[in-house]
Formats: sequence, C-alpha cells, structure tokens
Amino acid sequence: MTTEKREFQSISGEMLAARFDRPDGKIRGYALFAHCFTCTKDILAARRIATHLSRLGVAVLRFDFTGLGSSQGEFANTSFASNVEDLVKAAEYMRAQGEAPSILIGHSLGGAAVLAAATEIPDIKGVVTIGAPADAEHVLNMFDDKIPEIEENGVAEVVLAGRKLKIGKGFIEAARDTNLVDKIAKIKASLLVMHSPIDQTVGIDNATRIFVAAKHPKSFISLDHADHLLSSESDAEFASEMISAWASKLLPQDEPQGETEIEHVRVKETRDSKFQNTVQAGKHRLFADEPQSVGGTDTGPSPYDFLSAALGACTSMTLRMYADFKKLDLGTVTVDVSHKKIHFKDCQECTESEKQQSGKIDRFERQISIEGEVSPEIADKIEEIANKCPVHRTLESTAKVVTKVVEAT
Repeated sequence: MTTEKREFQSISGEMLAARFDRPDGKIRGYALFAHCFTCTKDILAARRIATHLSRLGVAVLRFDFTGLGSSQGEFANTSFASNVEDLVKAAEYMRAQGEAPSILIGHSLGGAAVLAAATEIPDIKGVVTIGAPADAEHVLNMFDDKIPEIEENGVAEVVLAGRKLKIGKGFIEAARDTNLVDKIAKIKASLLVMHSPIDQTVGIDNATRIFVAAKHPKSFISLDHADHLLSSESDAEFASEMISAWASKLLPQDEPQGETEIEHVRVKETRDSKFQNTVQAGKHRLFADEPQSVGGTDTGPSPYDFLSAALGACTSMTLRMYADFKKLDLGTVTVDVSHKKIHFKDCQECTESEKQQSGKIDRFERQISIEGEVSPEIADKIEEIANKCPVHRTLESTAKVVTKVVEAT
C-alpha cells in the first residue's frame, strides 16, 4: 500500500492530521479508523489493521483526534460528543474525495465513538470495536480521583497510560449525557465486537453489554491474552487478520490485477517492516516476508518458499491432468518441496562436467506421495510426468529476466 499524509478540518475548525493507506490495484472499499483515548493514528494496531485491509483491497483513513498526535487544538476543549462529530467530519471529508467509508473501526474510546457515529454516516456496512467501553461515562473511571478538581476548576491534568492530558469539564458532562446503548440498538450495519477477557482498562463486561444491545448480524471474537492496547505484535496481527476475514464478506468481489491479456504479478513494499511486501496475483492478495531469524516479521512466505510452492503446485496439477486424461484412479497427490544451495561438487544428480564448476547450485528436492496403492509401473510414470511440469522445465532450462526501470505510478 501507499501511505499519504492528509488533513481535514474538525468540527471546531482545527486541522486534523490523518494518514490514508491506499492499496495497490483496484480499491474494493474504504474504512475509517478511530484510535483509543491515549493513542494516535500511528499505534501498532492501527498500522497492522491498515496493512491487512490493504491486502483485501481496502483503503483506510486513520486520523488524530483534536489535540492528540499531530492534530491541532487542545484536547481539554474537546468532549466525547466533539470526538464523535470529528469522526463524522472525517467521513464527510472522505466522501468529498470520492472515498466514502463503508467500514468503521474503533479502538477503546474510538470504539465507543464509532458506535455513536455509525447511524450518522450513510452507507456503513460494518462496524468493528476493539476493547470499547459500553458507555462513554466508563472512561471517567480512569481518572475519577481528578473529577472533583475538574468540576471545580473547569480543567485538570490527568495521567493516562503514562501520558499527561488536560481534561475539561465539557468532556465529563458530555460523557455522562451520552446513552450509547440506545445508539447501538439503532445500528443497522454488521457489528464485530473484539475484546480481551483480561483487559484491565475496559473490562470484558463492556463487550457483553455492547453485544446484547446490538441487533443481528453481530459477531464476537475474544482477543485472548491481549492487553488493552494490543501492544504485542502477535495480538495486533491476530486482531488484524480477524477483521480482514470478517470484512471480506462486506466487500464487492475482487478483480484481477492483470492489465493485459497476459496477467502480471505486482509486488510492492508495505514499509511496515523491513522485508514485508504485498503480492497481487490476479485477484489474490498475499504477503511476502522473511523469517524473524533474518530480520523479517514472518507474515508471509519467503521468496524461495513461493518458488518451492510454484514447483509443488505445478507438479500436482500436471499429475492430475495426466490422470484425468488417462482415466487413472489416482488418489490425492501431495508434493513436498525443499530447497537449499549446495556446492556443484556435492551435487549427486549433476554430471561430471557440472561437478567441476565452482560455486553453488540451487537444489530442489521434490517428494510426491499419493493416497492409496500405486503400482511400480505407475510410480515410474508419475516421476516421468512430474519432470514435465512447466515450472520444473523453467527451473532446469535457460530463462531470461528482462528488467526495466520505470517511473512509479
């Protein structure tokens, strides 16, 4: 995906900072992400969710609320109601750009905000909450010792998740006046509630209240072992994968990437980690990555894994085509492919002249197993046909790779 810096005007006139994550290929839909009370648009969970949705062809706008992150204004002058209004303004901005959101995603207080805003934003098909409170007043419990000071002086500084924030009296009053349960009952979009049973900031009972108040279709996914901020890589990945799987049913069918009669494959860096790339082949969107042992994040197969998969898949398909043509009752085919680099002199399958060469050679070992009984004659034929697999032939023949450097589009 490509990440663009954006900004738009809040309900009170300040400029709010945003990032727009645009996937490669045809865009299937747009999502709007609202962060938690003490977070910004750039938290790990927001970045991971945007990356995974881009893999589906979904573009994501994530922004900082007034007075937070890179946005203008004073958070002390905001309220839960103004946060909801800023969320609606973000949706209006997207619509004006031809990018009207169909999915709302909110984390913690941002989750409460998307629940409150869902009925005010047209054409919303799905709403996702992550660790969201069932009412805005719940947030006040996080600094209840400061409430008398805020009510007396109009504002006070509180410390939340190690971060200092100024909270105004208007925030407290708006939180107490908001009946979120009534708003949840009016949501007509599909709802996905995600919550950790060990969340120490917003208890799991909030997820129950949200789920019970909502009408079908609704779903719940437990974020087992996760903290409130999804600060663990594995927890952020799991939540992102589940959201993507759930959102896929709300999107129009994907279209192939190919722009000519000969379909091409597009590979592009996500810049979310050192080696992670998105791969689009036809209508299929994948990740390519490297194992953690070599500095990757292991979110997808490595390049040589893809090459081994190509050989294995081609072998299996070729054998199935042969069996169907010959009307052979061939059981389920399994192909295991391993790859390593070895010195020419150690290559048992190489000719004597090849063994004299210096350097290394790529060795792919392919093991074919077939369910059921296979006669020796059929086994020999299977090996012969497997060696005729087009990818096998490509790997063992001379190929030309033509490289051209062009301007990015």
